[in-house]
Amino acid sequence: MASSIDWDDMEQDPVGILATLPEVEQAQVMRKLTLPQRREFKERWYQWAHHGQYPGDGDWRVWMILAGRGYGKTRAGSEWISALARADGSLRFALVGATIEDVRKVMIEGESGLLAVARTREDVKWHIGKSEVVFASGAIAHVYSAESYEKLRGPEHSHAWCDEIAKWHNAEACWDNLMLGLRLGDSPRVLVTTTPRPVPLIQRLVKQAETEPTDVQLRGGKTAENYNLSDNFVATVRALYDGTRLGRQELDGELIEDFEGALWNRDMLEACRVTTAPDLRRIVIGVDPPITSGGDDCGIVVVGRGIDDRAYVLADHSVSGRSPEGWARAVAAAAELWGADRVVAEGNQGGEMVESTLRAADLAMPIKRVHARVGKVARAEPVAALYEAGRAHHVGTFPALEDQLCGLITGGRYEGPGRSPDRADALVWAMSEAMLGRGEGVVRVRVV
Repeated sequence: MASSIDWDDMEQDPVGILATLPEVEQAQVMRKLTLPQRREFKERWYQWAHHGQYPGDGDWRVWMILAGRGYGKTRAGSEWISALARADGSLRFALVGATIEDVRKVMIEGESGLLAVARTREDVKWHIGKSEVVFASGAIAHVYSAESYEKLRGPEHSHAWCDEIAKWHNAEACWDNLMLGLRLGDSPRVLVTTTPRPVPLIQRLVKQAETEPTDVQLRGGKTAENYNLSDNFVATVRALYDGTRLGRQELDGELIEDFEGALWNRDMLEACRVTTAPDLRRIVIGVDPPITSGGDDCGIVVVGRGIDDRAYVLADHSVSGRSPEGWARAVAAAAELWGADRVVAEGNQGGEMVESTLRAADLAMPIKRVHARVGKVARAEPVAALYEAGRAHHVGTFPALEDQLCGLITGGRYEGPGRSPDRADALVWAMSEAMLGRGEGVVRVRVV
């Protein structure tokens, strides 16, 4: 296969051309670069950094990169601090990590740390005994740990870089001490680089970013957005963790929260996850139809009852923005795919119209129209009890459905994504029929 490398252009702009090439050809180029060109490549980082590694414009006070592993958070922090130090030798930085060892191994001595990003012949000194980094300009960075947060009470700084605050002990006390001392210069600023976890300090900063976006600038991102990572690495971790809570948190950079009083939580869902289902006695499809065309999702969830008398969530075929005919066809397709023996559809809105719409889609099987006499959360409580008892499992991952389940709060509230838990409601109808209703003796062959 012919190479796409234009070596004449490469002489003129090696960094710019390199960023556009496939991984294999990048390796070819790197082997041919001269030593000065390699130095230039290293030192012109801002030309090939991805968008999420740049600070935004405006008079922000806090810049938080809340992103997956391998996104380039550490490199962004090192380059930001180093650029500020080159420009002004009077600056005083705070480098804060979970432990002193974390600051040393990651922020200073790591592969993307301050020493690694120093330019050729740029004299950056790391004085371990004094716990400080001295830059060529005279700017100084002092090292702190969240474990010893009281040491931040008193010292003043112009800028700070806080790494992995999700791991900090005494996080809020450490943060408050840091911010009270961030008062040198005309525009004190702090960069936070962290993978997300639903800890109070991260939740506090995310809320500030929503209510005061000019003060707290939030950048999020996925591991795969860093095009400097190996395609093989990204594919491997995706295959292992895609859709799981760990994957969504550590790779996609999502802040996944558990709500107080929720019927389901993330640990419960991870514990119920399996890779396959046993032979099934029944397969039921639950449907929560939208009130209006183009409105909410139409929840379509497939649940099987195994020969072990446990429930197995097999698929989420929910659709958005469909006409009644459109979502009915989606239900019919799911029923045919899975060999379902019954469709259970909520009929509070539309009543007979729901059933007639499904019939018009050539759905030749028993359709049970159910009416909600209590609220969604009350209906979900007996189903949640099946999960708590270890009698319900998810075959694979269903992120959108699981987010809705975790938003159903005891007492009747819903705090999950979207206006209504359509997918969760469809699951409740299907599992109630399969596990808590009649017809338990029906034996079906699973067709996929």
